[in-house]
Amino acid sequence: MYSTSKFRKGLKIEIEGKPYEIIDFLHVKPGKGGAFVRTKLRNLLNGRVIDRTFRSGEKFNRPHLQERQMQYLYKEGTNYCLMDNETYEQIYLSEEQIGESRLFMVENETVNAVFFNEKPIGIDLPIFVELSVTNTEPGVKGDTATKTTKPATLETGAVMPVPIFIDVGDRIKVDTRTGSYVERAK
Repeated sequence: MYSTSKFRKGLKIEIEGKPYEIIDFLHVKPGKGGAFVRTKLRNLLNGRVIDRTFRSGEKFNRPHLQERQMQYLYKEGTNYCLMDNETYEQIYLSEEQIGESRLFMVENETVNAVFFNEKPIGIDLPIFVELSVTNTEPGVKGDTATKTTKPATLETGAVMPVPIFIDVGDRIKVDTRTGSYVERAK
């Protein structure tokens, strides 16, 4: 069981028999009355985002989610095809089910597919992924001492700010939780 004091972004909880993922939360201690937690939750079954307020100290069950390693094969329209590494069974997930993770998925990479009651509901990516830069402006020589950034397009189509010393063809490490540049891949 999880208490509201254990809330963090990405935590999965069960409310009224449905799995939710915490997108954002804020602990509030008003001058009068008891403390409470404002949350923004994403329903893992349909992708809808809701706002809920809970009293401080409320407890929530952990949803019964199963994870299976699957290989991301290709995108077909608005659906993403995944193949089970053991049974070679293929499943399709919609853009809503994949969410922002689609910005960091590379074809033929292994991802963890999440199942609730034997029904696929989404994926979990590793915390860090390495992606190639496909388009960016050239950096200015000698301007590496500042923390200046420039936009770069990655092989998945995601656009993010990177330091000016990053060039086309470089591989960079990206944090999939925040969608931000971490470092140049070694």
